[in-house]
Amino acid sequence: MQRREQREHIFKMLFQIEFNDPADMPDHVRLYVDSLENASEKDREYIQKKYEAVVSRIPEIDEMINSSAKGWKVSRMNKTDLSILRLAVYELKWDEEIPTGVAINEAVELSRRFGGGASPSFVNGILGKLAEPEPLQ
Repeated sequence: MQRREQREHIFKMLFQIEFNDPADMPDHVRLYVDSLENASEKDREYIQKKYEAVVSRIPEIDEMINSSAKGWKVSRMNKTDLSILRLAVYELKWDEEIPTGVAINEAVELSRRFGGGASPSFVNGILGKLAEPEPLQ
């Protein structure tokens, strides 16, 4: 399974967070991962571990998104865009295997596929702000 396909599965599981009780999510994740027909055990493990890593940082990620999205808060965002942003912000800030440009490009591609008409530019704008180097002090 290619990284793009793995990323799509992680996004889909993150999207479920918005509509399910947090206590039920481990069961949902297990069922989802077990249902992946063309996934190797290595793919399943990667998908689940990355999902868990993103979820463990959601408060921190949401704070970063809130500070970059002028006039928007995560509570008002389209849930598709929010799930894509959470995954991409995790990749930008904590996943050293994923280059910045790849994380942004893949997020924009996910937003084209699953989001609304303005999603790609919205996602790109927020990630562009977050990817800017921090000023030296």
